[in-house]
Amino acid sequence: MTALLHVEGLGKRFGGFTALTDIELEVRPGERLGLIGPNGSGKSTLVNCICGTLRNETGSVAFGGEAMNGLTAHERTRRGLARSFQLPRPFASLTLAENLRIPILYAVNARGGHHLSGPAIEERCRELLGHVGLADKAHRRPRDLTQIEMRKLELARAMAADPKLLIADESMAGLSHGEVDEIIALLIRLNGQGVTVIMIEHIMRAVMEFSQRLAVLVAGRKIADGDPKVVVRDPEVVRAYLGE
Repeated sequence: MTALLHVEGLGKRFGGFTALTDIELEVRPGERLGLIGPNGSGKSTLVNCICGTLRNETGSVAFGGEAMNGLTAHERTRRGLARSFQLPRPFASLTLAENLRIPILYAVNARGGHHLSGPAIEERCRELLGHVGLADKAHRRPRDLTQIEMRKLELARAMAADPKLLIADESMAGLSHGEVDEIIALLIRLNGQGVTVIMIEHIMRAVMEFSQRLAVLVAGRKIADGDPKVVVRDPEVVRAYLGE
C-alpha cells in the first residue's frame, strides 16, 4: 500500500545544534501510529517539519504522493494534513461553534471544488461538536470548559479542517485515568471514520492501547519502528527510558 506520509532523510539544525538526523518514516492510510521518545528527543521538531511550521535543512516530506518541501503550514493543512496542540489556544472571544467555523472556511472551503454553504457549515460544526461530546455547549465560550473539554475542542478544531492525517500532540497530558480513556476512545473513533492518526504521547498505557505501530525517537534519531509490544522490549528503547 502506498504511504500517505513519506519522510525521507529528514534533518533539522538550530545553529550548531542538530535536532533531527536522517529521519525515515512512512505512515499508511488508515494507520494508527504512536510516536514516543524522552523529553528533548525531537518529536515536536519532527512534527513541526512535517506540518510546515519549521523548514528542514535536509531530506523531504511527501504527503498523498505530493512533495511538501517549500509549502507553508496552511498550504499543507489545505491538502489534508492537520494537527492538534498540547496547549489548546482557541479563540477565547468566540463560541465553540465559531471556533470550528474558522478552519472550515479557511481550510475546507479554500481547497476549491465543492464549498460548504452557511447552513452546511453550521451543520458541520454541530456534527463535529457532537463527535467530541460538546454539542450542548456549541454557544458557550472556551472559558466555560473543563480541561478535558478544552482538549476535545482542540481535537474538534483540527478535525474541522477535514484532514486525511491528524497528528495529536500530547492530547492527554494532565488528564485523569478516566479522561485519558475518553480521549483514546475518541481518537480510535476518528480513525474508524477514515482518518489516519499519529499520536504523540508520554502515557505509555494510552500509547499501547491506541497504536498499531510504534516509532521511537531518541536524541533526534529514530531508533525503533514496528510492533508496539516488540518495540517496548527493544534494549535500546529500554536504555533510552531507564538508563544503563
